Amino acid sequence: MTPEEIAGYDGAHVWHPYAPMPAAMPPYIVESARGVRLRFADGRELVDAMSSWWAAIHGYRHPVLDAAVTDQLARMSHVMFGGLTHEPAVTLARTLVELTPPGLEHVFLCDSGSVSVEVAIKMCLQYQRGRGRPAKRRLATWRGGYHGDTFHPMSVCDPEGGMHHLWTGVLPRQIFAPPPPDGVDAPVDEAYVAALTDAVARHADELAAVIVEPVVQGAGGMRFHNPAYLRVLREVTAAHDVLLIFDEIATGFGRTGALFAADHAGVTPDVMCVGKALTGGYLTLAAALCTPAVAAGISAGGVLAHGPTFMGNPLACAVANASIGLLRASTSPTGGWASPARHGGGTGDWAGAVTRIEAGLRAGLAPLADAPGVSDVRVLGAIGVVQLDREVDIPAATAAAVAEGVWIRPFRDLIYTMPPYVADDEDIARIARAIGAAAAAA
Repeated sequence: MTPEEIAGYDGAHVWHPYAPMPAAMPPYIVESARGVRLRFADGRELVDAMSSWWAAIHGYRHPVLDAAVTDQLARMSHVMFGGLTHEPAVTLARTLVELTPPGLEHVFLCDSGSVSVEVAIKMCLQYQRGRGRPAKRRLATWRGGYHGDTFHPMSVCDPEGGMHHLWTGVLPRQIFAPPPPDGVDAPVDEAYVAALTDAVARHADELAAVIVEPVVQGAGGMRFHNPAYLRVLREVTAAHDVLLIFDEIATGFGRTGALFAADHAGVTPDVMCVGKALTGGYLTLAAALCTPAVAAGISAGGVLAHGPTFMGNPLACAVANASIGLLRASTSPTGGWASPARHGGGTGDWAGAVTRIEAGLRAGLAPLADAPGVSDVRVLGAIGVVQLDREVDIPAATAAAVAEGVWIRPFRDLIYTMPPYVADDEDIARIARAIGAAAAAA
């Protein structure tokens, strides 16, 4: 198809995420991708500042990940997981148990982040039923969160400021505490601690679980909070026999500067969800991990009633193993994480790469704090956020960034970046300039 034919048929028939039909803003056509760059059909190459919605942490066409897919494809692309198992899935489960906080020993593989949250919630509901407490069936969270687009995850997204307010009156009514105070390094607000503790304690008889995004609230507003509030939640949920779920779909695998955001707090939830960067952005895969106590509670009442068709897909598991292998590697034949050739075999120091990106984003975005219309600038790990005092004019902001050679995806009042870890200093500087141009145009 010619670019014109692609655009024409897309506009008439293809539904894009969070868009009407037909789309109000025609999408750009991507012809190929390599390293940190997207190549448009018109020949332009743009730095991908979004890591394909935070997943492509190693960039595109990484030789190690390409080889993992190719090798697994020669063995088998898929086999049902009911009654069968295979090495890629077992290896991945073993690795996740090793890497995640201590005590998370059982792994349920799913096919998307939202589904992993569904499974996590189902785990908690079945646990309470298995323990003979069916009245404990509601969920609690704090405002400003986002957990996915399927029904139970939507019920714990922010009910007013979030994107799922359309479903008010249809979704289960959950319990919402105020959002955590802003600032990773901000002093702990004891009044907030008291309110949070009280909210869980007051509803303990009806609560199956509390679910939160640790340290970083993603699509609900890109807000950062002190990890101490996670320790508060761990203490109060344990005291009242309420389970604790950490949704690490966006934060897992190094994005915040720790391998998992839970590591900032030094606590283990009862259930943890991971996804997005799990496969390095190659294939859709997620997982819900739980403690032996949760598994025993569920099994006391029967089976975990969930089983996706593509559960444990061998291709996805194989590339996930390779992606995590890149994160865990400490040396590189080319001597560094971001090799001059962009994937000349380089792997290695993900923590150093994220620290370097954080420094580059801080330096590049700091001047925007004084720019007209900017209300806040914040950076944590490989996350940079510019918040405006108004809704972003998304077409204008996007066009301004594209003109600077960068792909971004603003939403609400936020212009932000989550670049691949292989982005070099020049890429990060370009991203910062593009965000500045987008803010000025928005």
